[in-house]
Amino acid sequence: MVLKLEDIRRPKGIKGKGKRKGRGIGSGKGKTSGRGHKGAKARSGGGTYNPGFEGGQMPLIRRIPKRGFTNKWKKDWEILNIGTLEKCAAIEDGAVIDKEFLLSNKILKEKRIACKVLGKGKLKKALTIKADAFSESAKKAIEDAGGKIEVVSSIIKTKKK
Repeated sequence: MVLKLEDIRRPKGIKGKGKRKGRGIGSGKGKTSGRGHKGAKARSGGGTYNPGFEGGQMPLIRRIPKRGFTNKWKKDWEILNIGTLEKCAAIEDGAVIDKEFLLSNKILKEKRIACKVLGKGKLKKALTIKADAFSESAKKAIEDAGGKIEVVSSIIKTKKK
């Protein structure tokens, strides 16, 4: 026998009548309607607690000691060392280095976070570097190599923690 679409039926007994609660002691779910005696879950509109609620016990979040401080005005920076620019094969002498160039060559990762150039490493190429901020040692090293710096203000966002 071939099974046809019109022969498909719901399995027997799968859809029965729901239990009628609060309809007398003989129904099996009378009086308290399966909610037990007293407490928030026995009341109307009860049974929903906030995530940290522990039944009246002091919640874990309040039992643990708090330490430290989180500065909500902290600025996050994408750090770029001048030694990295010297090692990069795509950068030639006299090139203009900006954020788009650094992102396309995968030297920087985040587009929306400000870039700060630091003076770690040696720089021999004369480059024009456009960034959001420069350290004093980076400024000195770039200008000593015959390059120029340009401070560009971009949107500074903080990383989500």
